[in-house]
Amino acid sequence: MQLEPDRFQAAFHQRWHRLHDPHVRSLAWLLDAPGLLNPDAALWGGKIASLDPDPDRLATWLAGLDAAPDRVHAYLNMPTISRLGRYAEKLLAFYFAEHGTLVAHGLQVQAARNDTVGEFDFLLRDGAELVHWELATKFYLFEAPGKVEGGDYFIGPNLADTLGAKMQKILHRQLALSLHPAAQAYLPQPVLHARALIKGWLFYHRDDSVALASSGVAEAHCRGFWRTLEEFQEVDGGCFCVLPRLSWLAPARVPLCEGLSRDAMAEWLIRHFAQDAMPVMVALLRKEAGTGNSDDQPMALEMARGFIVPDDWRARAGDRLQRTVLRADR
Repeated sequence: MQLEPDRFQAAFHQRWHRLHDPHVRSLAWLLDAPGLLNPDAALWGGKIASLDPDPDRLATWLAGLDAAPDRVHAYLNMPTISRLGRYAEKLLAFYFAEHGTLVAHGLQVQAARNDTVGEFDFLLRDGAELVHWELATKFYLFEAPGKVEGGDYFIGPNLADTLGAKMQKILHRQLALSLHPAAQAYLPQPVLHARALIKGWLFYHRDDSVALASSGVAEAHCRGFWRTLEEFQEVDGGCFCVLPRLSWLAPARVPLCEGLSRDAMAEWLIRHFAQDAMPVMVALLRKEAGTGNSDDQPMALEMARGFIVPDDWRARAGDRLQRTVLRADR
């Protein structure tokens, strides 16, 4: 089965083809990609934030940053970052700081010396008001055992969480932090409102579909595929690469020489799963137009992406979801 190029990847490369720095490209995705969730869905209670920068001003600002990225590199201090969520937070904090709206980022609230109540991802200035934003960058696989009749069927690749569980934590715990008595000493003024910005990608198996209206997922969201190791033979492509976790945000742009043939990718995956059960994100690549000159290093662009999971992943995911449903029914 041949996988068609994802429409989002093609649109991203067309809009941001002049951006070459990987961190600037990640920031472009963070600012410009559609959110995972529908802000108007009743499920989220009006608490989903949206970024809506002026497209022309954003393009000009990002082009200037790409031409001289030292300041974003210094702000990120990449040797100190190992988690994707932290990387995304730092990128967004840089954007807010550059645009004069950042009041605080990663502000911990303690009720006592050894009692941390929570942490504000972002306190932002909205005119004369103070607002609280939480950021989540999430990657979930859709796995529905049989007919979907409710329940949460978006599950993390490592089976650690689900979209529903994550959103319950954000909506009912993290966004309520400014109401905690201990938080008042950390706030320069009362918080007008709290919102969650949810970015990421959702991954589907073969022809799976989901009733988006009832799930609260935005109709236009970044999406990919997932297959088991045994099913990798179905993925028809001539050039692949493994995407490291800190490269999961924007569609990849990598040196063509880093690409692997389909057979080489299959061999790499077999060796990986012989030692490690963690799913692997792979990108399907094509050569970037205009990079064949002798002075240029040929580059490749991501046209689709997906998770390859161990052959027993589906059974383990079913067990994990069943436990989630049983807990919810209690």
